[in-house]
Amino acid sequence: MLSELLALEKIIEQGAPHLDVRVVRQVQVPAGPSLPIYAIGIGNDAPDIPAVGFFGGVHGLERIGTEVVMAYLQSVVMRLRWDATLHRQLEQVRLVFMPIVNPGGMWSSTRANPRGVDLMRNAPVEAMDRVPLWVGGQRLSPGLPWFRGKAGEPMEEEAQALCEVVEAELLPRSFSLALDCHSGFGVRDRLWFPFAHTRKPIPHLAELHALQEIFLQAHSHHPYVIEPQSAQYLTHGDLWDHLYLQACRNVPTHTFLPLTLEMGSWLWIKKNPRQLFSRWGIFNPLIDHRQQRVLRRHMLLLDFLSRAACSHARWAPAPEQRAQRRADALAAWYGDAFD
Repeated sequence: MLSELLALEKIIEQGAPHLDVRVVRQVQVPAGPSLPIYAIGIGNDAPDIPAVGFFGGVHGLERIGTEVVMAYLQSVVMRLRWDATLHRQLEQVRLVFMPIVNPGGMWSSTRANPRGVDLMRNAPVEAMDRVPLWVGGQRLSPGLPWFRGKAGEPMEEEAQALCEVVEAELLPRSFSLALDCHSGFGVRDRLWFPFAHTRKPIPHLAELHALQEIFLQAHSHHPYVIEPQSAQYLTHGDLWDHLYLQACRNVPTHTFLPLTLEMGSWLWIKKNPRQLFSRWGIFNPLIDHRQQRVLRRHMLLLDFLSRAACSHARWAPAPEQRAQRRADALAAWYGDAFD
């Protein structure tokens, strides 16, 4: 059994009285076990309550994303034993966790799932502008990286599982956030927001700018570059573009803000070049003290998002403020491209 799954099941056991747990899918690994995809809910499940979803392990090689989500889940579970403030907070917010979206890929030590499909290239979304060769998604072969799956086929089971949880737990609410934890790009930690399939700004740019402002006010020395993913590269098949567009179609008055934490693993390689010779080392800190530092580094972000969702009515821009907010966001993130 995967050590991460065993650790997750231990956390589930510890938090049993407070957690809503379900197995969304069972993934069969060729010549291996059947592995569960867990979804864990905690807090108020009333439909008028805001929610935050925390996701990890979409790419099987990026174990550090899973570990960040699990570290925060364990912190919440342990604090429930004594933290009266947390109990009051959870009366006003719903937290949802999917720490291991792609257990088969993690078992097989691959970025893709056991069928060779990159789940972050698997959604039915086509890029409107040119994407980088290969990285943007390809349909030639599952034996090559960034395979999208065959045209016309349903999304992979793991991608469907993530979408089902988001559609059930986040999209029906008037306000929700999501954070998907990844690693493997650059030497800086980045917080990306949609779109990935086009350079056009998303409709909720005003809300994202307001969220950034309160984050800067609370954590002025944060390590993140906050930007649209399109500032770096475009892709086909992005799951969060797919879900965001679905949210906008379903109930345009609702606000769903999906974010991606892209941890800069090149910095770990720079500090320890031997990691280049390990498949895991390209995406994860291999030295124990560095891994502990990474986990500590991001707990503030996950806790901030929980609090921000809970208190969204205090910072989300009012209708008469949205135009100015959007103008400020365009100037900050897009320059003159969309004035």
